[in-house]
Amino acid sequence: MSPSTVLELLDSSPNGLTDSDAQQRALGRQDHSQQGRTSLLLASLDELASPLTPALAGGAAISATIGATADAIIISAVLGLNALIGGVQRVSADRALRKLLDATVIPVALRRNEKRTRVPADELVPGDVIDLVAGDAVPADCRLLEADGVEVDESSLTGESQLVPKTTAATPAAAVADRHCMLYQGTAIAAGRAAAVVVATAEATEAGSAAGTDATDRPGGVAARLRTLTKVTVPISIGAGGLLLVADLLRRQPIGAALGRAVSLAVAAVPEGLPFVATVAELAAARRLSKRGALVHNSSTIEALGRADVLCFDKTGTLTEGRIALRGVSDGATTHIVENLSTADRKILAAALRASPLAENGELLPHPTDRAVVEGARALGVQPAEGTSGWQLVEELPFEPSRGYHMVLGRVGSDHLLSIKGAPEVVLAQCTHWRRDGADVAFDDDARLGVEEEFDRLARQGYRVLAVAERPATGRRDLDDSRLRDLRLTGLLALADSVRPTAAAAVDQLQQAGVQIIMITGDHPSTAEAIAAELGILRGHQIMTGTDVDALTDDELAAKAADIAVFARTTPAHKARIVQALQRTGRAVAVTGDGANDAPAIRIADIGIALGERATPAAREAADVVVTDDRIETIVDAIVEGRAMWASVRDSLALLLGGNLGEVLFTVATGLLTPGGSMNARQMLLVNLLTDVIPAMAIAVRPPPEITPEMLLEEGPDASLGAALHRDIYRRGVITAAAAFIAWLLGRATGTRRHADTVALVALVGAQLGQTLVIRGRTPLVVAGSLVSMAALAAIVQTPGLSHFFGSIPLLPHGWAIALGCTIAASAAGLVFQPRARGQQAVQSAGAEKIEAVAPHHDTDREAAPDDRDGRKSYSLHITQSQAPTKDAQHHAEPAPTTNLPFTAPADPPTPRSHDEPQSAR
Repeated sequence: MSPSTVLELLDSSPNGLTDSDAQQRALGRQDHSQQGRTSLLLASLDELASPLTPALAGGAAISATIGATADAIIISAVLGLNALIGGVQRVSADRALRKLLDATVIPVALRRNEKRTRVPADELVPGDVIDLVAGDAVPADCRLLEADGVEVDESSLTGESQLVPKTTAATPAAAVADRHCMLYQGTAIAAGRAAAVVVATAEATEAGSAAGTDATDRPGGVAARLRTLTKVTVPISIGAGGLLLVADLLRRQPIGAALGRAVSLAVAAVPEGLPFVATVAELAAARRLSKRGALVHNSSTIEALGRADVLCFDKTGTLTEGRIALRGVSDGATTHIVENLSTADRKILAAALRASPLAENGELLPHPTDRAVVEGARALGVQPAEGTSGWQLVEELPFEPSRGYHMVLGRVGSDHLLSIKGAPEVVLAQCTHWRRDGADVAFDDDARLGVEEEFDRLARQGYRVLAVAERPATGRRDLDDSRLRDLRLTGLLALADSVRPTAAAAVDQLQQAGVQIIMITGDHPSTAEAIAAELGILRGHQIMTGTDVDALTDDELAAKAADIAVFARTTPAHKARIVQALQRTGRAVAVTGDGANDAPAIRIADIGIALGERATPAAREAADVVVTDDRIETIVDAIVEGRAMWASVRDSLALLLGGNLGEVLFTVATGLLTPGGSMNARQMLLVNLLTDVIPAMAIAVRPPPEITPEMLLEEGPDASLGAALHRDIYRRGVITAAAAFIAWLLGRATGTRRHADTVALVALVGAQLGQTLVIRGRTPLVVAGSLVSMAALAAIVQTPGLSHFFGSIPLLPHGWAIALGCTIAASAAGLVFQPRARGQQAVQSAGAEKIEAVAPHHDTDREAAPDDRDGRKSYSLHITQSQAPTKDAQHHAEPAPTTNLPFTAPADPPTPRSHDEPQSAR
């Protein structure tokens, strides 16, 4: 449609909407967006939907029936308190998440009430008119109203790397890529300026519909396992209570007293803190990650991070710096790295600098290859006039993809010099001579073959190659293709996207923690292989191209995917297929990406990760985690937090379930020995409140203790909440029950029954808190929580009226001595029998690597990083060499003078790149 028709249908104008119109149109969408917000009341009611609720509610009802009104009120209060705490945690998580998400809102220049203003992108409505300039991200699907030299990068949506020119003329084309009058959400303005009217927002956009495809519900591992544990503990509590009820009835006890004891035991066996342990642990980990640059959309994602065993990376900007740099200079036969250039190499670089745009006053050149050449020459102190004294720029013909070269006419005294820099297949075809050892030689077939072999060798090593040539010229200022002839080859430039300094160590950390790294990239296989080899990703695995993926069925791809380390020349559709193939083999897959076309793969992955500020809204919306700084170390931190969260949950569950098991064992033992039993319902509730809520929360929110890769291998859903958890529960339960039972026996021997029951109560609480204090990874919060609970118990026991309410009596010194002695003994037993993690032991393997956990540490790949300035703690791991550097390390540290570029050619190099494939980095 024409712009005027579009404005008419949207009831808008070139000056945009009025405030009232915009507010009216936003009403429906605002109501929809508010669905994610949870009130405290609703969140608390949701927490009551737990298998624990019927057990506690039943206990309260039975207590009320037999006349124990106070017990019924206390049980109901505990039930309400649990729901309130869980609701507060959920609301707090929701508010914290939204506060963090607000920081990523994109501002947009908007025409409103015939004025210019800036609003968040998520406030746009159809009919709004926005202004866009080069560098802006398009915030919604729009119809162009004005376009002045507009070119758009639509690679995030269509996968096409070429810039797309835009116009206001109607283009009724079916394909999105051919709609030259439209702008789409998630794309970027590369050049020019535009005014456009919004036609679709949010899910109605092309990117939004792409992000919504292939969505799958990913069940939370922690929640599922907690439900399983709850379904086990509730029958155990009811069964234990029933056992005491039968025993008392056989003793001909009154039915009221028998029911009271049964209720007491059932209440003791119910772990009131169980429903929100995982929530608290996940929220604490999510908040820590937000300070490290990882925004977690849903705190339950933390547990999924702990399950991840495959991590699919894009190469550019994550494993690499995301920008190409000058790495080597070649005369066509021999290549030197930039740190070891000869005088002749510097003259080649000077010629390339003459064939580049002139960067004045430190201005940033728009094209990455020009920036790489200019910045590389500047760093080495090379000037355009080096080797050609008095050179001055006269005219230039800028690079265009269809042309494949950049041409500059310069003046040298009274003569003129034509300098060309471009794709080797374009430049070499026009060369007739070759500058060798200060003299010009004929560029015959043998010479051409030798240069092409050098070019192919560099390409196989992962370099982007530029050819540099010159020739004398006339002073005619008009430059065109006809002047590209009779050139003298000066040399070749090797450029590459540098690997991040910390990427290799981060990849090694992940692999040692049991995470397989797979690189999925659109680059040439040789480039991808060289990067993978430098990072240590290959490890005997294979390389597969997108064409190979197309040739396989889904079953065949699933069978082979786990053995592939690099997928090259892939499209977004390939990426989604690869993720699904890995999932079909039972792997927990994490995927990184930043484009709208990555959104389906990000969404279907078990953990979707959107990278950095360049991530499109579609990618951010589909992702579970947004890494705001593009650093692979942040992803490592997220994996560490995920694995460590399982350990924290295990320790919290061991505290809750092991303590409750100890209470059940103690109560059953004393109940079978004596008709009256040892503890009532109020005391049981008191024990659970003092030992469950505060200490369990403190353990759940603690940061990860010192971590090694071996320790991380021991954590995860099966390892942490499987046999290890059962072992911890049984150990804690037996130690707790034994301490309380011994204290009870000693109390009966030294005082009245009420005295013995009170001593046992103190020992029961003390034994659990003491074992909490000696666990691995205790923090000041864990210590403070345990001490506060113990102080509260002492206050309750020693306050006469309060002590009587709970069925206790104030203790004399000998009573406290017995209780504290049993507490110390239980703590010592817990410390002695605490299993030692394999990863805590020194790793020594035939002069291999020594693994150290270092925290905090500072990043080495950038200066004055935000988290360096404010002292944030990083839980990444450092790998240090105990002996001589590896071959790769020596290779970097002591470069040989010739042909020893940082990349090394593969043992079996892939098929050389075709000369029909442009080598220009653009």
